[in-house]
Amino acid sequence: MAQPATPFLRIDLVRLRANVRAMADLSTSSRVALRPHVKTHKTIEIGRLQMSSGAVGITVATIGEAETFAGHGFDDIFIAYPLWLHRPAARRLEDLASSARVAIGVDSVEGVAQASRLLGTSDIEVMVEVDSGQHRSGVRPEDAGAVADTARRAGLTVRGAFTFPGHSYAPGAGRASAAAQESAALAAAATSLRAVGIEPRVLSGGSTPSIADTDLDVVTEIRPGVYCLGDAQQWELGVMKPAQIALTCRATVVSHAGGRVVLDAGSKVLGADRAPYSTGHGRLLEHPDARIVMLAEHHAVVEMGDEAPPALGSKVDVVPNHVCAAVNLVDTLYADEAGALRAWPVAARGRNS
Repeated sequence: MAQPATPFLRIDLVRLRANVRAMADLSTSSRVALRPHVKTHKTIEIGRLQMSSGAVGITVATIGEAETFAGHGFDDIFIAYPLWLHRPAARRLEDLASSARVAIGVDSVEGVAQASRLLGTSDIEVMVEVDSGQHRSGVRPEDAGAVADTARRAGLTVRGAFTFPGHSYAPGAGRASAAAQESAALAAAATSLRAVGIEPRVLSGGSTPSIADTDLDVVTEIRPGVYCLGDAQQWELGVMKPAQIALTCRATVVSHAGGRVVLDAGSKVLGADRAPYSTGHGRLLEHPDARIVMLAEHHAVVEMGDEAPPALGSKVDVVPNHVCAAVNLVDTLYADEAGALRAWPVAARGRNS
């Protein structure tokens, strides 16, 4: 197909396949299950590539994402979120469970009680979320048993426990520290579950930044998401090299105003996320010293450092800070193999509930 008008999100298929294969190989060699988080790409084609490379199933963040992927034949889905169910949501989960193996996250006795009232004798399993240091959601690891016991008494099947070491998105020694806390939290959760007579079949963790330090003697399942595409956060944290980044935004140089480079890709395609450690609003893949220093809705202003500015009308590849946010802003990803493009719909875009 012809090149679309800029800005558009482009995937380097060679890099994507290499990233997917590398994580699958790590999973196989470590004898842990791989259940990638598809909220990163929301794309059926990438999910199928991950499954064909050895993933045991997929992770999603919402019922809507689960519905989208189940509608395309994905039949083992974990909703890694502490759902507070209402009747319509429960009916959607029951419909899902008619075509897929489904597990949901819980992180309170009250949430379990609500789920049991609405799901009844459903085959849907639960995973107890524990906080391993990010302090976002999840119970204390030592309280996992109480939540699991409530679920069991209510007739729900407990699969195990999970956590997300989101504080691994930190420079320096933060990643290793987060991974150590993750392992300790899951080990403590397992002890708590066993104390009430529940043997955890799954202890699930793993984020892209922490995966290299994850204790795979404790964790039985990993759920990385960003690893397949990469972004500027992973680049700046030293987790991924520029040559591994598979998704970029192809943009056009539209101005040299003020002696800087202005691109036609703004926050409406790159996303507005900027972590405290980020050195800009995004980076240019082929110009490692360049930084996006100003981001508006349809403008990205770049300082090139000591490099000469790309010519007006030329194309550059921008690495968004947060790939998950960027993907959710577009309808289509363009997979590029040796210059030939394929349009991949972002099937689960906007499925936020």
